[in-house]
Amino acid sequence: MCGICGIVGHQPASPIAFEALRRLEYRGYDSAGIATLTASGDIERRRAAGKLDNLEHVLKEHPLPGTTGIGHTRWATHGAPTENNAHPHESGRVAIVHNGIIENFAELKKELEAKGRVFRTETDSETVAHLVDDYLGQGLEPRDAAFAAIKRLEGAYAIAMIFKGHEGLLIGARHGAPLAVGYGNGEMFLGSDSIALAPMARKMTYLEDGDWCELTPDHVTIFDMTGGAVSRPVQDLTFMAGQVGKDGYRHYMEKELHEHPVAIGQTLKRITDPASKRIALPEMPFDPAQVPRITITACGSAYYAGMVGRYWLESLARIPVEIDVASEMRYREPPQPDRGVALLISQSGETADTLGVLRSLKKAGQSIVSVLNVEHSTMGRESDLVLGMDAGPEISVASTKAFTAQLSVLAALAIDFARARGAMDQAREERLTASLLDLPSRAAEVFTRTKDIQAMAAVVAQARDVLYLGRGICTPIAFEGALKLKEISYIHAEAYAAGELKHGPISLIDQTVPVVAIAPSTILFDKTLSNLQEAKARGGRILAFTDAEGAKRLEGVAEQVVIMPDVDAFVAPILYAIPVQMLAYEVALIKGTDVDQPRNLAKSVTVE
Repeated sequence: MCGICGIVGHQPASPIAFEALRRLEYRGYDSAGIATLTASGDIERRRAAGKLDNLEHVLKEHPLPGTTGIGHTRWATHGAPTENNAHPHESGRVAIVHNGIIENFAELKKELEAKGRVFRTETDSETVAHLVDDYLGQGLEPRDAAFAAIKRLEGAYAIAMIFKGHEGLLIGARHGAPLAVGYGNGEMFLGSDSIALAPMARKMTYLEDGDWCELTPDHVTIFDMTGGAVSRPVQDLTFMAGQVGKDGYRHYMEKELHEHPVAIGQTLKRITDPASKRIALPEMPFDPAQVPRITITACGSAYYAGMVGRYWLESLARIPVEIDVASEMRYREPPQPDRGVALLISQSGETADTLGVLRSLKKAGQSIVSVLNVEHSTMGRESDLVLGMDAGPEISVASTKAFTAQLSVLAALAIDFARARGAMDQAREERLTASLLDLPSRAAEVFTRTKDIQAMAAVVAQARDVLYLGRGICTPIAFEGALKLKEISYIHAEAYAAGELKHGPISLIDQTVPVVAIAPSTILFDKTLSNLQEAKARGGRILAFTDAEGAKRLEGVAEQVVIMPDVDAFVAPILYAIPVQMLAYEVALIKGTDVDQPRNLAKSVTVE
């Protein structure tokens, strides 16, 4: 989620880094900082919590000299969004910026503290700086010290480093988080994406997972994790208009899957108060306490998001909710209550069926609230209130990050309604809001399970038919998983509430029909386990997404398990949506289908 930039050359680094951070603002952040090497070879830093305007003020008061530097915009994961926790982090002879999560930071930190090292922040990232500095202290040169440290890191990271006394040297590394090298005229750059690099670089190279690089003003050397030099394609930035959005990923869908943490985080920033850490939605054009019923309607994945929203609104806010697909509701003409609210969900805001329902519900006297990614769309203009997502452009036809952004908005809306209707005390509100705010970092962890998902995909790709099962609030996530598989792999898939299995679908099960279960241990797990045992007894191949506790109880039942991060049951549907979409993507890769533009489908369905 964070934004990274690095500069090594002949121009003052700080202004270039700052402008690069400006271009990276879209990624979402809550603090920022820049570090440079001075003429004496010392490292100096300027950091500030909040927006880049705050850092700009600091830089005006205390300019940073030097032509070698690194910059960072941070979205807080480990530790509060304070100036002290802001990057770059420094430890003696090195300063670093880091995007991602170091999963083994606690183990490394304990080892380093035993050597007498003192940590000054709450972040996992500071561990990287101390580890590199420890190797420098053992007599290694910067390149060797950086490589030794990188080899010990577990998790996802994009890192840039500068070293005291080594003007004109910049080292970067990438695993699971994007990082690109930009080529200038007598200068080199690092950046999180092409948006950061394009204005200052003529050409660029995307690092691949496991790559690390050494940059000087006139040269770049890229290495793999064996330490050997490797060659990567160089792209001319002036001819990248049609490709820039992929940022080195194979498909837009792959890129957009990896943007789930960003989409969730940016969306939550819009609808939460960072000071109080409470939900802060726009003022409603009605009194939530007086709303007798909410009507939800949408199409495709947005409809499944609405199904999850119904669970939340009914269970938390204790308000009756009706939901139907827009193509049916627009002709069903159900009676609407006085003071009722209609909640419509659409990525584009131009979906014809949903727009048609909007107009009919408005005629029926309902207040119209729309959850949209494009606020200035037709639906946005015709709504009484828009709850905007901040998922960014979604190019792939199959919706991914917009889905979790929609769920994030609906979760916040449910909390807001519950508070207004007196259905939730403050302690519970704070707990649920905290679980939402923690979600971006948990979402980032999901990508460390990619190999397990790929192994599951190898099984699914051989099937003609697949069943997806869920219970309770995770049932709509089963529907989402089945839809994605159908959309991009062309494998027939159906989803059911797991309790319905024995009422008919169980007759389909044999050894050729994989059963994919969305089964966090916190949500009706005993019931789901019983249903899965029924399927296994009939030859079903059980593939499960669960947590560590669920995995223990699925031993002997599930053939394969993807162990998910532990989260509050409230946010489990949002988190578990990510791996089911990833599964569909990996299956599509095996099948060799057109991932971004699957047959017969369009991104924004503007016809009935």
